[in-house]
Formats: sequence, C-alpha cells, structure tokens
Amino acid sequence: MSAVEEGRRLSRAEARNAETPIERKPPWIKTRARMGPNFTELKVLVKQEKLHTVCEEAGCPNIYECWEDREATFLIGGEVCTRNCSFCLIKSGKPPELDRDEPRRVAESVQTMGLRYSTVTGVARDDLPDQGSWLYAETVRAIKALNPSTGVELLIPDFGGRPDLLGEVFETRPEVLAHNVETVPRIFRLIRPGFNYERSLSVLTQARDAGLVAKSNLILGMGETPEEIREALAAIHEAGAELVTITQYLRPSERHHPIDRWVKPEEFVEHARYAEELGFAGVMSGPLVRSSYRAGRLYKQAMARRAELNGIAAHG
Repeated sequence: MSAVEEGRRLSRAEARNAETPIERKPPWIKTRARMGPNFTELKVLVKQEKLHTVCEEAGCPNIYECWEDREATFLIGGEVCTRNCSFCLIKSGKPPELDRDEPRRVAESVQTMGLRYSTVTGVARDDLPDQGSWLYAETVRAIKALNPSTGVELLIPDFGGRPDLLGEVFETRPEVLAHNVETVPRIFRLIRPGFNYERSLSVLTQARDAGLVAKSNLILGMGETPEEIREALAAIHEAGAELVTITQYLRPSERHHPIDRWVKPEEFVEHARYAEELGFAGVMSGPLVRSSYRAGRLYKQAMARRAELNGIAAHG
C-alpha cells in the first residue's frame, strides 16, 4: 500500500488525489473488539517475542476474530515495494537488500504463535533477477518443515507472469495460492499501473493448471460499476480461482485514490450470491472483509464443497 517516503515530492496522481478530502465512513464500517483467550495469549506472545504481523502493523479490523482462531498474516520481502498501486499503504521505491534469513524467522514465528493457518504475503521485488520468487518459495518450505500441521496460504505478486518463477513457487504446494486481481479492466491501469489485468488472470490459470487451490480478491468502491464487478468475478472464476474475497476500499491517506462510493452491506450479499452461482467453492464478501480474512475457514469451506461436488459426480 503506497506511502510517500519522507522528503519525496508527491507525484501528479498523488497531488490530484490529495485534492479530495478523506471521506467520512458510514455507520456499517465499524468493528467491536472481542478479546478472547487466544487473542490475549497471542497479543502477549507477539509483544514478548517481538514478532511482526500484518494484522497488527496494518491495523486490520479483523485481528480479534483471526487471532482467536489462531490465524495470522506475515509480510515478507521488506517494507518497500517496487510497484505503486494507488490504493496501497506500503511504501514504493527501491527496497533494501534481500534478507535471506527471513524465511527461518517467519517459520519460527508461526511455531511460537502456535498457528493453525498462516498467510504469507509480501512486496513486489522487481529489483531482483528472480523478482523475489525464491523468497516466497523458501518461506513456504521453511514453514512446512517446522510446522507440518499448519496450513499455508501464499499471496503472491505476478513475478512478471514468468512460468519459471511461478513454477518455483507452485512446487512448494501451499494449501492456497492467492493472487489478487483487485479491480476491473476499465480502471485497472489507473489503480495498478505496475500490473496487467490479463497477466493477473494468467497467474490464476497457471496456479490452477499446477493443481493448486487458487484464490483472488476484488476491492469495491474505486469507480467500478456493478456490471463490471460481475464481469470481473466471472473472468476470475474462468481463469481458475476457486476462492474469492470481495472487499470495500478504505482509503489509507489523502494521497491515495479517493473512494468513489461506499458499497452497502446488502450489495455485498448480492455479489456473494452471484459468485456462488458462478461456481466459486468459497466466497467471503463484506465491507470489512480483507483478502486474508478468515483464510483458514474459507479454505476448509472450499475443501468441503470440493468433496461434496466430487461425491455428487461419483454417484451421478
């Protein structure tokens, strides 16, 4: 999520965005803190062990639910991204040298926290010859070696769509391989200038063809129409995604893309229904849903749906 580094001038797009004041949130964009025993235990543990999770550092509103179920998300590759999506808070620029010890530390964090399901995401590293594919692959290998009973969901950039780099990651066999399309074709280049819509769809197709459970995400409220949302959902499913999350855009700062509209909760219900009709095995849709929200639960839901469909086919 792209923040401006101290001392850097705003880009033209950022200056244009800053002309629109931060929007006031509607009443349904609220969460209640429900601190159960697992959440409290993990909170203390994370502080004591000086662990780093996206859940805390990004101020995710769903941290209470996820930690209570012993699910957490880790960010790898550093704190600077080589791309500059207009909705994202992570800094854009030239990243520091790759930390090759990071996979071991993430795996040990998963073990220390006693996680049942871990999600790993990271920044784009176009500065590296392999675009960071080794780091993503090695992190999955390290987690699985140290935590054989923990599920792993890996949320990746596109690695330029290169089959060799994607193949290295796919070989680690995460329970879920996620790549987020995020928005619709008409505004894709405005929102994600470093990515390509068709290339993102091809990543999902390559994951499916490798026998992985593929997952993606759509962010609403950035200027798309309801019809474009349905078309994008259909394209994502056709590309090979079995799981999808549908979320509301929350603007990180005035420099970021303005919110076009607040999508009402009942609209999220309608989009979820449509996604299920398309054939997605798992759907999470709501104003406060995030792409890693209840990731372990969504994976289990999809596996149950898969088994159900296989049973029907076997007896058909």
